[in-house]
Amino acid sequence: MSKNITEETKDVSEKKTKNLKKLKYGSMSIVVIVLVVAITVIVNVMASVMSKRKELKIDLTADKRYDLGDESIEVLKNLDKDVEIVITTPKETFTAMSSYFEGTYRQYGYNIEFPYDMIPVILEKYEMYSKQGDGEGEVSVRYVDMNKDPDIISKYNGYYNGEIGEGSIIVYADEKVRIIDNEAIINMLQADSAAATPSLVFAGESTITSEIMNVTDSHIVNVAFVKTMNGQSIYRADYEDSVNSLEKQLLAKNGYNCTDIDIATDELDTELYDMLVIPMPQYDFTKEILDKVTAFLYNNENYGKDMVYIPDLVSSNLTNIDEFLADWSIQVEDTIIGGFGTGSVDTNINLEIADSESVGFIPNKALPIVAPYSREITILSKNNENKTTEILKSSKQSIIAGTVSEDAKVDEDMKARNVVVLSKREFQSGNFTVVDSNLLVIGSSYMTGKMATIVGNELDLITQTNTFNNANVLLNIFNTMTGKEAGVVIPEKALQNAIIAPTEKQDKGIKIIVVFAIPICVAVIGLVVLLRRNRR
Repeated sequence: MSKNITEETKDVSEKKTKNLKKLKYGSMSIVVIVLVVAITVIVNVMASVMSKRKELKIDLTADKRYDLGDESIEVLKNLDKDVEIVITTPKETFTAMSSYFEGTYRQYGYNIEFPYDMIPVILEKYEMYSKQGDGEGEVSVRYVDMNKDPDIISKYNGYYNGEIGEGSIIVYADEKVRIIDNEAIINMLQADSAAATPSLVFAGESTITSEIMNVTDSHIVNVAFVKTMNGQSIYRADYEDSVNSLEKQLLAKNGYNCTDIDIATDELDTELYDMLVIPMPQYDFTKEILDKVTAFLYNNENYGKDMVYIPDLVSSNLTNIDEFLADWSIQVEDTIIGGFGTGSVDTNINLEIADSESVGFIPNKALPIVAPYSREITILSKNNENKTTEILKSSKQSIIAGTVSEDAKVDEDMKARNVVVLSKREFQSGNFTVVDSNLLVIGSSYMTGKMATIVGNELDLITQTNTFNNANVLLNIFNTMTGKEAGVVIPEKALQNAIIAPTEKQDKGIKIIVVFAIPICVAVIGLVVLLRRNRR
């Protein structure tokens, strides 16, 4: 009897010890699992937060479409003002745009991806890179639904003359507003469907960074851009691309506020305008019009005004304009510069920098500066106050490839010839301050347009900044002339059609899986294993 009691007591004691061990190890297992899950979630959340300031995502796309270029990063890291970017549409709209355009092109037999959902991704990069720099300014990005809260943009309406519509991107800083409207957003992706294999160009980064530079720029140059004379276009239809690229792609994107004017009927108000652009006039101007131009540059002895003149390729005998230019010691010859190409004379000549001070710093000097069908510019020797500078010239092997008129004086020598010339007229005011006005003459009417190639393609000389130096060189010349801070041309990005990259929706799904789903699954599996062990 005593023996049985002892054995029962011993069994109970052993069971208690075993249960205590199970409880002890089971509790430890639960604690370990909880800690592992908690640490995993915390690490993932911290990584998500850190990604706002540091690049933690890896862009595996061949064209690096989800990252910004070095030029944009440099701008963001040196911001001296806070910039607000407000998108007046939900983020999901960009995914819907992708589906719409892909379906539309598919109807015409083109299988082209339109990754508009990359725009919200690169907007996050604007925030991130601005927080990494030494500048005092940062970029903030937010999305608003104008249908639910239309008054949310009232803050920006007060600084903008036009209407801010739904689907726009507002860029704001220091009481200045720039609007990227819905049409401009659609045009951020352009497909060349004429090519055998359609290619895609992304201009989103170029557009957004340029607008950030515009609202943070303290020196905006107001430009009177001559488009008409008495209601009629001053230039031929062939120059439409050249004029639009100069005005919208080069000037408007880089701190120049362009206003289209009629040279005959509109006033050249020196209080409103800093620079005058006259592109490719096919007809002569009256003396009254040119007197108005002279008065603008003279500016009541205050000077401080600038003018850009680009001659038409084929127009000659513009007597009044020629006299005006001669007064500035410049003459546009009736001859077209050429060079020796492959077995023939090539009129798409490459230029060399004759005055590095006027051109300034060029990021990639190896890229060519191309001037198709350029008329030769001659500097006249006159006993006046003008100071003329040769800025861009053709090579020393240049010849005359053609003439504009029968009376043209042809110089058959092989030599360097002027294509871009600057004439400066200075005046010393009463307080011994020297002021000046400038006239810049660009001999090639297609230097800001398109160049035809041997195989029949057309290359855009301004937007293809990874191929040509035209945009960088011309912008620097304009900036030097006007006294504007050094600018930067943001290149557009060529996209490859075949990629392996998640959409915005897929990216969200991956984030949910990695941050929450996987840790929870690990916890559930751990608990199941623990319970099964406890039941043994």
